[in-house]
Amino acid sequence: MTAPLSLVDVRAPRFAAAVTSLVLAVALLTGSGWLVAAQAVVFAIGAAAGLRFSPYGLLFRTLVAPRLGPVRDREPEAPPRFAQLVGLLFAVVGAAGYLLGAPLLGAVATGLALVAALLNAATGFCLGCELYLTVRRALPARTA
Repeated sequence: MTAPLSLVDVRAPRFAAAVTSLVLAVALLTGSGWLVAAQAVVFAIGAAAGLRFSPYGLLFRTLVAPRLGPVRDREPEAPPRFAQLVGLLFAVVGAAGYLLGAPLLGAVATGLALVAALLNAATGFCLGCELYLTVRRALPARTA
C-alpha cells in the first residue's frame, strides 16, 4: 500500500526559495555561520516535517497566499521536500565552514546553495527537484 500523494501550491516553494536567497545572500555578505546554521534549521524542518510545517511555508500560507487568490496549480511535495534535504546538506557544510574556521569552505557551500535558491526563485527551476527525479529514475522500481 502506498502513501497518499501530498500536493503543495506551486507558488510556495518559489516563495521559500526567494526568502532563502535573501537569507543566504546576507549570510554570504556577512560571513555569518550562525545565519547559515539558522537556514539549515529551516531546511531541516522542511525536509523532515514537510513543507507545510517549514517556517517559510507557514509564512507563505498565512501572509502571502491569501493575497494571491485561490490555488490554481499544485505539485507533488516529494521533489521540493528532497530539495530541502539537499539545501540542508549545503547549509550544514557552509555553517561548519564558517564556524570552524574554514571561511572559504563556508562561502563556497553557501554560494552554491544561494545559486540554486536564486535559480528557483527567479525562474521556477528547482535543481534539487530535478536531482530527485534523476535519482528516482535511476533506482530500480519497487514492487508491492
